[in-house]
Amino acid sequence: QVQLVESGGGLVQPGGSLRLSCAASESIFSINVMGWYRQAPGNQRELVALMFRVGTTNTADSVKGRFTVSRDFTKNTVLLQMDSLKPEDTAVYYCYARVGENEYWGQGTQVTVSS
Repeated sequence: QVQLVESGGGLVQPGGSLRLSCAASESIFSINVMGWYRQAPGNQRELVALMFRVGTTNTADSVKGRFTVSRDFTKNTVLLQMDSLKPEDTAVYYCYARVGENEYWGQGTQVTVSS
């Protein structure tokens, strides 16, 4: 059982930046995939960015060039650097991890982009 704890959400103006952090309860060396999804009101949960154990990434076209996923092995953490934020990025952001066939989710953190 992997526990994921997110932090770093909040309110930011359009064009601003935020960094989300997700701490895992075990070494991320053992986790096949980690990353981020988001869900806006009335919408389905959608992929934002994933990082695979070998270091490759999969980033949604809507955030490509603005958001960057990375990891910190010393802190068992996956990060999401969000730049040039837009109002349409407003959503609850969820940390995700997969170990084998088991999937795990964080509790979510709210990101609101508004002036």
